[in-house]
Amino acid sequence: MATEKVALSFASLGVRSSVVRLPPTCHGDGDHLFLAALVGIAREKGVSGFIGDGSNRWSAVHRLDAAHLFRLALEKAPAGSPLHAVADEGVPIRAVAEVIGRHLDVPVVSVPADEASEHFGWLAGFLEADNPVSSALTRELLGWQPTHPGLIDDLDKGHYFHSWSA
Repeated sequence: MATEKVALSFASLGVRSSVVRLPPTCHGDGDHLFLAALVGIAREKGVSGFIGDGSNRWSAVHRLDAAHLFRLALEKAPAGSPLHAVADEGVPIRAVAEVIGRHLDVPVVSVPADEASEHFGWLAGFLEADNPVSSALTRELLGWQPTHPGLIDDLDKGHYFHSWSA
């Protein structure tokens, strides 16, 4: 937050600065972060899990849509603009777990909150958070319209499951 504040403060000095806020999940073929980690955990544990009832949400963007927004920010964002690179404003974690379970042919289960750290490791805090985010202002300001698959459709394409040996 401090870095963002400094970057945006340069607008008062005549610098056309902006900040692109990325959601927790920037997905796409070649991604090795959150979704890949969830797939790895499901393989290791033999279940695809979510915490509680799984209704908490992740915002997400396809990495090519995020790249397009960075370009628009450079080309036409007004000075001092905070921008949200969000295509999916809130995907329930349970829906993510269901796609992973289907692709790996493992049960989809609720993991109690008090066991989340043990089950998910470093990812538990991210899975517990409910993080819906809107990009309505960014879309209106820059005319940005995501065109690549959303989180569930991209995960369902299967590329997150190919890099692992069976």
